[in-house]
Amino acid sequence: MKKKISLIAAGLLLAVPTLALAEDAPVSEMTYILNTFSFLVMGILVMWMAAGFGMLESGLVRSKNVATICLKNIALFGVAGILYYLIGYNLMYSGVDGGFIGSFGLWGADDAAAAAGDYSAGYAAASDWFFQMVFCGAACSVVSGCVAERIKLWSFMAFCVILTGVIYPIQGSWGWGGGWLSEMGFVDFAGSTIVHSVGGWAALTGAIILGARKGKYGKDGRVNPMPGSNIPLATLGTFILWMGWYGFNGGSVLALGSAGDAIAMSNVMVNTNMAAAGGMIAAMALVQVLYKKVDVTMALNGALAGLVSITAGPDTPSLGAATLIGAVGGVLVVLAVPFFDKLKIDDVVGALSVHLVCGIWGTLAVPFTNADASFLTQFIGVAATGAFVVIASSVAWLVLKFTVGIRCSEEDEFRGLDVSEIGMEAYPDFQRINIGGSGVLPGVPGAAAAATAARPVKQS
Repeated sequence: MKKKISLIAAGLLLAVPTLALAEDAPVSEMTYILNTFSFLVMGILVMWMAAGFGMLESGLVRSKNVATICLKNIALFGVAGILYYLIGYNLMYSGVDGGFIGSFGLWGADDAAAAAGDYSAGYAAASDWFFQMVFCGAACSVVSGCVAERIKLWSFMAFCVILTGVIYPIQGSWGWGGGWLSEMGFVDFAGSTIVHSVGGWAALTGAIILGARKGKYGKDGRVNPMPGSNIPLATLGTFILWMGWYGFNGGSVLALGSAGDAIAMSNVMVNTNMAAAGGMIAAMALVQVLYKKVDVTMALNGALAGLVSITAGPDTPSLGAATLIGAVGGVLVVLAVPFFDKLKIDDVVGALSVHLVCGIWGTLAVPFTNADASFLTQFIGVAATGAFVVIASSVAWLVLKFTVGIRCSEEDEFRGLDVSEIGMEAYPDFQRINIGGSGVLPGVPGAAAAATAARPVKQS
């Protein structure tokens, strides 16, 4: 028995130099395959988040606008794919070289070297394009819910073209494409700023320029709740987003070709989960304290707040730290919803509170657990990205406003965009009758109003 142990020990000692050399060895075919597989599967999970956004927003808008919100969410994903192919990917990743922008031109896969047996690229080119493209679509989805119920369909689609084709890839090149922010040491692991706050800044400018829904804010400063149509659907959307976030953050490890990569991905996914849990529980507790009742929509947004908060740095925290980062996000979202309502900025689904506020918090929180990040650099990244997106988005919204117009008529808004914009209702057998505040939690603002203020009634 002792002889066997000695032989095993000797074998392990002989293996040590081999393992050390393996770090510098050429990428194997199996590593290439596993990395490519990871990009594709994680990209599919991120694409699944588009369904989550669609269901969440469908549940939080009124029933007369549900079909339109469904159409917008699937259509913007198509726009993101086409624009990222035509211009976006190369603007973000081709020839940035420490600068502010990449190159113009169509993207095309080049896997000739791998086909010939050289796997040094690490993964198939198309798998990388696909993974990056679905992130672009996610940024655009943030805007959809915020400006819902009063924006013209084709004006919104035109803005999506600008956001996915120009705004998102240019700022993305600064941090992820080898641009000036990455040279400074800016850290945004999976996109708290580069994806989420970008969508939030674009949504903020759109909501301000578009204006609030009719009747949302009274002359006396009162906020009139406009409850959503379907809380179970919004809950399903949140679960889908939570699940898709494992691909969002886990896939951002960008490799699965070694045991170290597998360990890193596992840690990222678990931290992602704990942040969501912390955000949800913190939001529930604070709403109970402030309003004496727990609001379902605040719990949902609390979970999403935790997810956004951890996205900038899910690779370095402990489980406890990840939970706390998410919990702070949950607190912030509860406080941010009434803050935006006081400013009379009408955000139908709470996207600004979740994606903008918590995207900023998550990015600034990275240095707490990552010694390689600096608070100053993180702040510069947040501020520069915000300034660029606000200016570019404002120009885009204003050009659309003064040319084709961005807001539907008051009559169309009253009838609902399902009938006026697309001629199709999500629930054709039912109509919604708003019952003057019945069942609404007193003092609970905006998207955090209970859904019991309206009931479905069979049409005659």
